[in-house]
Amino acid sequence: MDKNILMNAINRFFWGCAGVHQETLEKYPEEHSKYTAIGATIFFTGLFASLSGGYAMYFVFSGGTLDWLLAIAFGIIWGLAIFNMDRYIVLSINKSKNGWMQLLQALPRILLAILIGLVISRPLELKIFDKEIRENLRVRFLADQRAKIDTLNSTFNKKYSNEVNQLKTMTVERDSLESSIKTDRTKLNYEIFGNKTTETSGVMGYGPYAKMKEEELKKKEAYLDTLCNKITGQQNALRQKQKFEGILDQKVLSNASLDSAVNVAGFADRNSALGNLRYDANGKVNESNANAVFFIALLFVFLECLPVIVKLLAGRDPYDNAIQNLRTLHDYESDTNLNVEKEAVDRLKDTYVDVSINKRMKEL
Repeated sequence: MDKNILMNAINRFFWGCAGVHQETLEKYPEEHSKYTAIGATIFFTGLFASLSGGYAMYFVFSGGTLDWLLAIAFGIIWGLAIFNMDRYIVLSINKSKNGWMQLLQALPRILLAILIGLVISRPLELKIFDKEIRENLRVRFLADQRAKIDTLNSTFNKKYSNEVNQLKTMTVERDSLESSIKTDRTKLNYEIFGNKTTETSGVMGYGPYAKMKEEELKKKEAYLDTLCNKITGQQNALRQKQKFEGILDQKVLSNASLDSAVNVAGFADRNSALGNLRYDANGKVNESNANAVFFIALLFVFLECLPVIVKLLAGRDPYDNAIQNLRTLHDYESDTNLNVEKEAVDRLKDTYVDVSINKRMKEL
């Protein structure tokens, strides 16, 4: 008994979602299941819309006070709006017309249902592909930061081109001098230890030639020290200028910083990342991801259009006939009431004229 009461309550709830006249529908038990299914489809479409809108609005209000509460409130309002619109779309299909006229009548409603389905599906797709989107955002944010650093460095090098070129020239000279000193040190050792080469005497000992080589080597080393000090000073000067220009404050994002940036990414960034999933790093279309996104969107579009399609495919049933008869009766009753009121006014016309004449006579 309790089970029957529960099922009856569920059926009535979904009938309400379908917008049927329940007292009339109860007379035709064979139609109960169809309208329960239509009502359930409308209800769950509204439920998906509520989840979708709430998830989308969470990114709008994220980081603010009461962000969850605002997202839930907007999600409920959005779900109710879509629910009411779907309910109207189904109710507005007139089954008294022939098939082509019904299709023509339903065409704008089907287009509206497709649009609603696409709107509903997008935020839910963002949730379904959340891991892929987060990874795409990490790569993009890191690339953007590196590009920003490269741009700042390029601008800095152009602005201080003289200082940068001087540093490069001194660095090249230092490297060349270090290489020359290393070579001269080897030759000096050969001369002292008696290794015969084209540039050494081959006589062991610290002779005049070795002494001359050592003096030259000391001069080069002294000049190298002076050059290194100049390079260090130039580097410090450029580093101070980089600090003034804000370049030293720009760093490649760490994993923690990337995670933080991804967490606060808004709806637009996530939507863009979802679109980027269609392409690989080389720019080619990733058919697997593209098909997955497309078919998920297609699923929600089909779900949104399902109540309209079911209503169109279903033949004219006894409930439709009964509703049409009620409408005809109500139209006739309304027209009859109008005619009665008009006839009553016509019969009272002479009385209204006499009253108006008497009123004007008194005024004179």
